[in-house]
Formats: sequence, C-alpha cells, structure tokens
Amino acid sequence: MCRAIITASLLILFSCPGFAQKGGESTYSFLGLTNAARVAALGGEVVSIHDDDINLVFHNPGLLTSDMHSQLALNYVNYFAGVNFGYASYGFSVEGIGNFAAGMHYVNYGTFERTDELGQSQGTFRASDYALNLVYSRSFFDSSLTAGVNLKPIYSSFEQYSSFGLALDLGVSYHFQTSLTTLGLVVKNMGAQITSYTTNREKLPFEIQAGITQGLAHAPFRFSVTFQHLERWDLTYTVPGEEETISLGNESEKSGFDIFGDKLMRHMVFGVEFLLGKNFHVDMGYNYKRRQEMKVNVHPGMVGFSVGFGFRVSKFHFAFGRSSYHLAGGTSHFSLTTNFSDFYRKQN
Repeated sequence: MCRAIITASLLILFSCPGFAQKGGESTYSFLGLTNAARVAALGGEVVSIHDDDINLVFHNPGLLTSDMHSQLALNYVNYFAGVNFGYASYGFSVEGIGNFAAGMHYVNYGTFERTDELGQSQGTFRASDYALNLVYSRSFFDSSLTAGVNLKPIYSSFEQYSSFGLALDLGVSYHFQTSLTTLGLVVKNMGAQITSYTTNREKLPFEIQAGITQGLAHAPFRFSVTFQHLERWDLTYTVPGEEETISLGNESEKSGFDIFGDKLMRHMVFGVEFLLGKNFHVDMGYNYKRRQEMKVNVHPGMVGFSVGFGFRVSKFHFAFGRSSYHLAGGTSHFSLTTNFSDFYRKQN
C-alpha cells in the first residue's frame, strides 16, 4: 500500500502539467485557508494524522473515523486587515453504514464604503464567502484504510456580484498500527462554478496533496511531512515583464541542483508535535513555499515558521496556533472541540 501511494504521487507530480494553476488563476481561493489552530501550527497543511480530531477532516476526508462520533469543533481566525474567518463541524457514525460530518466554512471580509466615480459615498456593502462541507467516509481492512469524500456547495457574494459553485474532495488514509505510520492522499476542489460573478466562468483551485506522519513508540514526538500542489512541478513565480536577475560580480549563479532543490522544497510542509499525554501538546511547523514567497530578503525573520499548543480542560480541548506570514504580522488561530459522548456517559 505504501509503495502504491508513493508511486502514484510521483506519477501525478511529474505527469500532470495540464492541471497547473498559480495564484490568481482560480476562483474561491478561500477554500485553501487553514482553519484549525493545530493544523496552522504544523505549517498550514496536514493530510495524514491519525487522530480523533475532527478538524483534520477539513484537509482530508479520508481522516474521518468513528473515533470522531459526536464531536463538535469550532474555529476562529483573526486574519489580516480586519478579515475574519472560521469553520464549524460536527461528526457522527452509523454502524454498518459509515462516518458522516457536516461543517460550514465562512469568510467575512467586513464592511466597505461604496462610492461613485467622483468619490462620493453611496452607502456601504459587505463581502463574504461560504462553503458547506458534507463528508462521508468508510473504513476497510480492520479500519487501517479509510476512504472519504467531501461535497462542498459554495456561495460567494461581493457587493452586487455573486457566484455559486460545487467542489468535491476525495481522500484516503492508511494507518499502520505496528509502526505508528499514517499515509494520506487527497484530491481537492474538483468541480466548477455553476453561476459566475460575470459572464466568464473561472477554474476552481484544484490541488493534489499527499503526506506521511510518523510517531515514535518510546518518545513523545510525531513528525509530519505534507507534499502540496502535486499537480504542478514548478511553483516558482516570476513577475510578468521582469526577467530573473542573473548574478554578476562576486555573486554566483544558482546551480542546477540549487534550482531543483528550491522547486522540490516548495512542495513540502514540515510539522512536529510534542505530545505530553492526551491533555497537552506543543506543535511547530515550517512552510518553505510560504517563506520564499513572503519573506523580505534583507530581514526574513520567522516568515514561514509556525507554532502552537493545545490543552484539555475537563471535556473541552482548546488550541492556539500562530503562523508568521510576513514581517508585517501573522495570523492567530483559535480552536475549541468537545465530544458530546463525554456528557452522555456522565449522565448514564
């Protein structure tokens, strides 16, 4: 199984240039936002953690298991420029049928002033995005293999312009109990706009991701590596009309190996968890692509790095994550989860 997933991922990586997309070439970009504090702290992308955290299902429907029965998750993100977004989800299982989850992903861009061509105020308007997540999964081979699907009806409204679309995620995960290894593979945002903002329909932010998470039997660490944008090899970006600068004088040009390494690393997101029992964890992550795209060369700082923690109080689990995007600031993520089954057991 492991060899099959790795082989499929490599074939996709090197043979699917037709699905290539860059920033600004697709609509509904909010679908790629990271909601959960834990995932944000692990670099922003995780598709292979085998756990009872329903927030992971947003990134890979193949991670939805019966362990998430009756679990509720609430997420809130304080984004840039007054923008706020979040995600709420609830999961349940039906014996003999499978696992289900329903969630709502929203982005509130705030209130804007409407003006005419002379700059005179014409009132205000609001802008927002919404995506409903309807998830189903089923486990096989003594629950080692789980396959899932996430159907996402999308509604977007910007002043007088609105759009409706439909997207689909397909994901699988495979957990090796003996080696504490989990593999994940997900194909995201297949679908199309049903109605567009204007007369032209735009592409959805299609993406293929794969990942591996490795736990340690005798140490409280768990490591994750996520491979993003496997549908496209070259994720570098050159400003239109500007050629890449050729190094002169005492500066040496990048070698072919350096260029290859840079392109490879842009696909990789690294995360590590320090697990202190079931009641406390510390998370750290590194997103190379984010760092290369957002850093200021003379002072890169901690751009691309992220950190967070989570702890349990009674029947509630709280988590906080902080991602550094730029010297100008970062994002703060807050998550709250609880399982209603814990309350039922107390009453019984």
